[in-house]
Amino acid sequence: MTLMTPPPLNQQEDDEMLVPQTDLADGPQPMEVAQAETATAVDAQSVDDPPSARFTWTIDNFSRLNAKKLYSDVFVVGGYKWRILIFPKGNNVDHLSMYLDVADSATLPYGWSRYAQFSLTVINQLHQKYSIRKGFIWNETWKSCPLDMMVENMGGLLKLNLVYIGDSSMDTQHQFNARESDWGFTSFMPLGELYDPGRGYLVNDTCVVEADVAVRKVIDYWSHDSKKETGYVGLKNQGATCYMNSLLQTLYHIPYFRKAVYHMPTTENDIPSGSIPLALQSLFYKLQYSDTSVATKELTKSFGWDTYDSFMQHDVQELNRVLCEKLEDKMKGTVVEGTIQQLFEGHHMNYIECINVDYKSTRKESFYDLQLDVKGCRDVYASFDKYVEVERLEGDNKYHAEQHGLQDARKGVLFIDFPPVLQLQLKRFEYDFMRDTMVKINDRYEFPLQLDLDRENGKYLSPEADRSVRNLYTLHSVLVHSGGVHGGHYYAYIRPTLSDQWFKFDDERVTKEDIKRALEEQYGGEEELPQTNPGFNNSPFKFTKYSNAYMLVYIRESDKEKIICNVDEKDIAEHLRIRLKKEQEEKEQKRKEKAEAHLYTIIKVARSEDLLEQIGKDVYFDLVDHDKVRSFRIQKQITFNLFKEEVAKEFGIPVQLQRFWLWAKRQNHTYRPNRPLTPQEEAQSVGQLREVSNKANNAELKLFLEVEIGQDLRPVPPPEKTKEDILLFFKLYDPSKEELRYVGRLFVKGSGKPLEILTKLNEMAGFAPDQEIELYEASHLHFEIKFEPNVMCEHIDKRLTFRSSQLEDGDIVCYQKPPPMGSDEQCRYPDVPSFLEYMHNRQFLISVLPWLGSFHSNSRMLGIGIMAHFQPGKESWVTGFTRQVVRFRSLEKSKEDEFCLELSKLHTYDDVAERVAHHLGLDDPSKIRLTSHNCYSQQPKPQPIKYRGVDHLSDMLVHYNQTSDILYYEVLDIPLPELQGLKTLKVAFHHATKDEVVIHTIRLPKQSTVGDVINDLKAKVELSHPNAELRLLEVFYHKIYKIFPHNEKIENINDQYWTLRAEEVPEEEKNLAPHDRLIHVYHFMKDTTQNQVQVQNFGEPFFLVIHEGETLTEVKIRIQKKLQVPDEEFSKWKFAFLSLGRPEYLQDSDIVSSRFQRRDVYGAWEQYLGLEHSDNAPKRSYAANQNRHTFEKPVKIYN
Repeated sequence: MTLMTPPPLNQQEDDEMLVPQTDLADGPQPMEVAQAETATAVDAQSVDDPPSARFTWTIDNFSRLNAKKLYSDVFVVGGYKWRILIFPKGNNVDHLSMYLDVADSATLPYGWSRYAQFSLTVINQLHQKYSIRKGFIWNETWKSCPLDMMVENMGGLLKLNLVYIGDSSMDTQHQFNARESDWGFTSFMPLGELYDPGRGYLVNDTCVVEADVAVRKVIDYWSHDSKKETGYVGLKNQGATCYMNSLLQTLYHIPYFRKAVYHMPTTENDIPSGSIPLALQSLFYKLQYSDTSVATKELTKSFGWDTYDSFMQHDVQELNRVLCEKLEDKMKGTVVEGTIQQLFEGHHMNYIECINVDYKSTRKESFYDLQLDVKGCRDVYASFDKYVEVERLEGDNKYHAEQHGLQDARKGVLFIDFPPVLQLQLKRFEYDFMRDTMVKINDRYEFPLQLDLDRENGKYLSPEADRSVRNLYTLHSVLVHSGGVHGGHYYAYIRPTLSDQWFKFDDERVTKEDIKRALEEQYGGEEELPQTNPGFNNSPFKFTKYSNAYMLVYIRESDKEKIICNVDEKDIAEHLRIRLKKEQEEKEQKRKEKAEAHLYTIIKVARSEDLLEQIGKDVYFDLVDHDKVRSFRIQKQITFNLFKEEVAKEFGIPVQLQRFWLWAKRQNHTYRPNRPLTPQEEAQSVGQLREVSNKANNAELKLFLEVEIGQDLRPVPPPEKTKEDILLFFKLYDPSKEELRYVGRLFVKGSGKPLEILTKLNEMAGFAPDQEIELYEASHLHFEIKFEPNVMCEHIDKRLTFRSSQLEDGDIVCYQKPPPMGSDEQCRYPDVPSFLEYMHNRQFLISVLPWLGSFHSNSRMLGIGIMAHFQPGKESWVTGFTRQVVRFRSLEKSKEDEFCLELSKLHTYDDVAERVAHHLGLDDPSKIRLTSHNCYSQQPKPQPIKYRGVDHLSDMLVHYNQTSDILYYEVLDIPLPELQGLKTLKVAFHHATKDEVVIHTIRLPKQSTVGDVINDLKAKVELSHPNAELRLLEVFYHKIYKIFPHNEKIENINDQYWTLRAEEVPEEEKNLAPHDRLIHVYHFMKDTTQNQVQVQNFGEPFFLVIHEGETLTEVKIRIQKKLQVPDEEFSKWKFAFLSLGRPEYLQDSDIVSSRFQRRDVYGAWEQYLGLEHSDNAPKRSYAANQNRHTFEKPVKIYN
């Protein structure tokens, strides 16, 4: 690593992105920092550290990286330690993921933060201009662009270095802190492009990554108090609402507009989320008087937006027009009617004037903002010149004048008047007809602090304009867009009082800024950096500034006293002040409760009264909804016995008459009273009891209060409970009313029988003592709250003991009169099971119908169907679920639809496999293996769906944010559950004496070792002699990357992206002398087809033993013998020592061993003996599995 530091630059502007070649959708995102494998561990250089620098990271053996994430060496910029973090196979996406990371975040003190501007680059090693560079733009719908990049190339050798790039300001900023210690791009570039050898991003399996970092000493983002530092507060971002925040801040800081909003009539009965005026009044009031950033959710709700809209970025110009039109409409008939027009409305005149006859046509139009061209214009004045430019209508484009026919004419626009507040929308986005897409215009475009629209004797004004009005404007605010055509980040520079002090409003943060930052640095355009290494690269290094002004707001000098008026509390309606002060008090109380939450426990107490109230209304399968029972907020250190006194006061139940039961979560995800608290537990603190009772949800303690009622209907002490006693809860079902209700609870003996309590149950139900009743156990997994397609409710044999019926504390028993014979026509649901099945299906439909309703209009297209009918025999209502027609393809013929099946989206893996097997006539469905479809590559995903690894068919069909209707299947020779316990490897065996390669499928338990693979292989292959030793190699792009040790577990070996090669170990390698070396030997040729010499490897790589003092002549003899190359052809071969792709040609007299470092053969693939010759060998394919594993086929990764 080297550091080069030339003299710093003066008056640098923003370093931004160059002109995009293609648009890659992505989004910079934070991610959690975790321990990961580090590529190399190098201490930071102790050098004078420049304020900004470039770090270049050369990553060798990129395609065979096994670590999910990888860190670069640590480098120092601005006195801080940094490193690059990459996910070579993507951070759960099919793109390379790359971030800038604070290297020492784990050891930094509490509350640390650092502010940096940066960009990340993947170098294109074939064509530098196609290098992909992305700067952080806090992008909400997320877009970035590739740009030209410069690679430090020293004679073909890529160096790991730091290059000083001056005191630049890339405006790709982020405030790093403990919560967001890394920041960057989850979807930096598609893996398919990165791993495609022809694209140039991966050359010789080497990837070159760069980070340009500029560190600024600024205010800590998290500790920064905007109100204290600036007097203003920011707006919270709901997800992608920065465009709205910047506009709202601009409008708020036009006091005349704010005053008008305050005077819009609202009442105390209005709801902010349902009233735009009240929501805007509330927002402005909080901006004016709050000490912290303000939320915008009420306002967006008043717009009728849902969460999805808040995460969908829109255009500022569009929102500005829509909002102003809406407010204009709301102001009609009020004291502030016409305010929008008074502030923002101007008029211009469109005219067409004939040249040869006396005819002129004019049309007056109003505008609230003006759209000015950026492309081809150097500044605002040039845009106005273009706006009023006269167009000649002549030739085929003559104007048809009334009574005069076709005439030569002049067409143009002149302004009648300008508004007090002039909003200029800069046309940064245009349609590029050559590329057939929208593009962002990042050209330099200047705008003045003062804008004189009377210049040059009023050249922009029409003859009807009032020349007494002085159209001299001063700049009030600059709205900035940072990003690309499909999204980015918006923020605003505003000077609220038109003083010299500017402020930057960036969502929640408000900071003071100077005029240079607000004006010059928002002009856009390019900036050229000085050459850092003139001897190596003569091209200037440029950045395109992709952060630039997008909307300008000017206020007319003659109107500024009126516009920048005083706004105080007397302008705000009293009911609004009262409402907002009350909201503030409630907010403060909640904040206090939240801050003290760790000191308290929430205890939810269910009583028989709750069961009586809820069962049959809201609850059918359980006993109670805990969210609807009395809850207590109790300090954790309070003893439970003291809590019982609180309960006594609340419910009037003496402490000695209370018995509390703990609720327990069962395997079917239901809660039931499980056991009473012991005296020892009641002596504990509330906090201790909560932790013991409910580790899964330790924020709450759920209890059932058992209170026994005596003959006089007064509470009595609860009966003593033994292990033999079982507490049961009873529900009564009335088929004629289709009603289920709670009737009470009883203690029964485990050895007792239901026959013994029938009289008591009849008494509880109000039946005659001898009434025959049927009992059902209502506590089975089949229907309790888990929405399964079928509901089962088991009949209880009254002659068996309760213990034999497997009843326990907290179980529910439903009972009813037996339905009379022939009564089916009268009762839809004659028994408990049929009623519960009906309720089960009804609850499911209630939960899914709102969702299905949103798709109603497209139900035919989506294959969604809902049907309800009575099932013959059971007369129960059965619901059909959402349906999906799935196209199935054989994995061997992945382009052809073989058959279609209509399935439920709720089908499990087993359900789908069973239906596929039935269609294929296969007896064993467990031999069906399914693979999902990649919607982007239109191919099967590389890995099959894990058996029972997903819940439903709908999960199998989803690929990121897209849904497919395609699944691939294959028929295995063994059941899939058994196969998933095995590891399958494709091994290419190279015969020692024959020129043949045969693929063998090795299938062994996952815990097996490479030694087991070799032993299995020995039984399948033909060896040169019985005692031959085999080894297993990892080969990728004609290079050997690894010799597997025999004890390595095969579970971690991946043959998807590289080839596993097995071969005999040559005898000469077994008996190496002390100074012998084992080196890599690869075939290569030079590729000059792309105006740049590149080394291309081909053919079979191999190892070779070289002896100390051995010349190239001697080595060549052994190589020719090994490869059996004819003399004539071999004489044309050249031999070179290659390191990092750079060949150094050898002479016959050179000592070969002196060129190679004394290092182990492992990891030495970038230093090898190269055999340069033409590739005359036929492109042979492996003998098996040609669908996925071919000999010369480049690997493409789509996931």
